[in-house]
Amino acid sequence: MAGREDPSKPGDPLDLTTSVAGEEDPGASIEAELPRAQPTAGAQPLMAPGDQAPADTPSTGEDVCPQCGGTGRLGASACPNCQGTGKVIVGIGGG
Repeated sequence: MAGREDPSKPGDPLDLTTSVAGEEDPGASIEAELPRAQPTAGAQPLMAPGDQAPADTPSTGEDVCPQCGGTGRLGASACPNCQGTGKVIVGIGGG
């Protein structure tokens, strides 16, 4: 059949220029979650702007980021409040 491309076969490279899901940015669905920055030895633990305390602090836990609703995205960019993780560290009790 002239004019038709062969369907992709296992092992063929991915074509990230063509959308199969109809999204505006074909590569948008292929994004990995960004890990939370880790401190160097002896340094203060790093926090996202929306964190109330460093991770693993007693009486704290993960919660959904209130700015992005847990998506980690605001528009086309990573959420600045949670640094793209969709999670913030908040206080959960007194102690």
